[in-house]
Amino acid sequence: MPINSFPSHSFCYDMRMFFDTHVHFHETDGDRGIDDLVTRAAAAGVNRLVAVGGDCPMNRMAVEAARRYPESVWPAIGFDRDQPAALAMESGGVATGLERLSDNVRALRKQGVTVAALGEMGLDYHYSADTADVQKALFEAQLSLAEDFGLPVVVHSRLADDDTLRLLEPFADRCRDAGRSPGVLHCFTGDQGFADRLLALGLLISFSGIVTFRNADPLREVARHVPDDRILIETDTPFLAPVPYRGKRNEPAFVTGVAACLAEVRETTVEEIARITTDNARALFGV
Repeated sequence: MPINSFPSHSFCYDMRMFFDTHVHFHETDGDRGIDDLVTRAAAAGVNRLVAVGGDCPMNRMAVEAARRYPESVWPAIGFDRDQPAALAMESGGVATGLERLSDNVRALRKQGVTVAALGEMGLDYHYSADTADVQKALFEAQLSLAEDFGLPVVVHSRLADDDTLRLLEPFADRCRDAGRSPGVLHCFTGDQGFADRLLALGLLISFSGIVTFRNADPLREVARHVPDDRILIETDTPFLAPVPYRGKRNEPAFVTGVAACLAEVRETTVEEIARITTDNARALFGV
């Protein structure tokens, strides 16, 4: 697919509402950074965001963003695949970290904050295959917490397809029995086989700016075939800015570029991509 066919101007679509399902705010952004990103997003028609944690600082920033913008930002908090060592160094170790996470979800709910999901969490054997056992243990423990709270999960998986599916399967089965979705595999970069197995478990699949990259034809082919009711879009801010913003710090306003790519790939309109992905996100996250 010719990437140059994507619009080269700023993606700003009047009267279209986009939902960026994966945004990381960092402590270095501060309150002003949150305000700037949310304001520019709204100007581009991106009116809903999930602020995603993954470690203690990002969890705090996700909650802060949700408190500042309760009508448009919702937090997902959890511990990512790189956190077992950091948690082990804290007093009380991983068990205490998980207990604190559980306490935080309860406290936020009492305060009227809608927690969208637990996450991100998961497995990454590209950089850290040597920590596979502790990654799996942390992932499995958080799946159990998500089940206790009735929350979906935001999952990261890289070069760990089989283990990711094996750990998700019993959780997904119980979610199906409870009549709810297990969650989303975010920033999907896998093949059709992995996508099909995730869909069979009931998960949604989210595409980031990677789907716009010049060498991403196989990924675009997968994106062509994901059912309308299972597809989401995201930026993974501040990473992976889509074409034509490659090389820049990513931000939620740029999720419109992902939508434009998917519209072309799926032979539909940007309005339709905005509609179905927003509907899917609202249903998944309960917002």
